[in-house]
Amino acid sequence: MSNDVEREVLKIYEGSRPNEDDLFETSHVNHVAWSLAAVFGLAVIWLSIALVNAENQRYALVSDMCRDQVFASGVDKKCLVTVQSRDGWWQHLWYGVTHVRPEVSDARR
Repeated sequence: MSNDVEREVLKIYEGSRPNEDDLFETSHVNHVAWSLAAVFGLAVIWLSIALVNAENQRYALVSDMCRDQVFASGVDKKCLVTVQSRDGWWQHLWYGVTHVRPEVSDARR
């Protein structure tokens, strides 16, 4: 009989027991995957900036924007650092992404 009484008392206080499943806080986020995604995202941004700078200088050289004033066949290196050969950086990025192979001029064919 006392066993039944104890069961009834335990049933009454069952709701006040702590949930042992959530006793220790755990994270269900995959930190390695998010870290790799962040690293690859930063690498893409860094490579895009490098591509924009390279394409800016390439187009400035092709269009003779940085010709040396003293030597006709020379290049002004200070000009290459500061030149803006197109209106926006996105134009350099678009051209660099869409033109993977160098264009062959008619004289070389």
